[in-house]
Amino acid sequence: MFHHVGIAHRFDAETVLAAYAQGIFPMGDEDGAVHWLVSNPRFVLPIGGLHVPRTLARLERKKPFEIRIDTAFRRVMEACATDRGNESLNWITPRMLDVYEELHGGGFAHSVEAWRGGVLVGGLYGVALGGAFFGESMFTRIDLGGSNASKLCLLHLNRLLEGLGFTLLDSQEKNEHMEQFGGELISFETYQQRLVSALTLAPKWVTGSDS
Repeated sequence: MFHHVGIAHRFDAETVLAAYAQGIFPMGDEDGAVHWLVSNPRFVLPIGGLHVPRTLARLERKKPFEIRIDTAFRRVMEACATDRGNESLNWITPRMLDVYEELHGGGFAHSVEAWRGGVLVGGLYGVALGGAFFGESMFTRIDLGGSNASKLCLLHLNRLLEGLGFTLLDSQEKNEHMEQFGGELISFETYQQRLVSALTLAPKWVTGSDS
């Protein structure tokens, strides 16, 4: 369950990183304001131990997409802002786009992208801080042949985090889409303990593609 902890009167890259380090994350509203939230209990995914549905595993073996890292970060974020189904289309505000793009330039925010025939058809983005990755949002363009693209990006991200030595993959709140991959609900206190431990690590991020 999301808990509101305040309005982001100051919203810049430094403040966002400080918030993540405490387990707090931002979300915009339709009026353009940005709010600080926490989830308690918190939903985290196992690094290196995702449950992969058989149909998705078969699809992945066919390599239907070229998976790239950090080649179209803002485009991924913009696509996530307009692909929220029944949720608000405005939770990613223009100010958030600018601040996260700055975080991306500083090496903190990252995207995993699915490309097909040179077209971006799915992806996800989040923030890496120490050995923790805070997943923010994902999108899939089924109309462009990207069915299950974001799910394959998540599998790629999980293996990447495992290989780099990350210890925490934060999914914020449990939902049907993420539940299929396993994971667990933990108290915010337990989450903070894991977060503090993860923040002591310093894995080096990688970019590129894996076709």
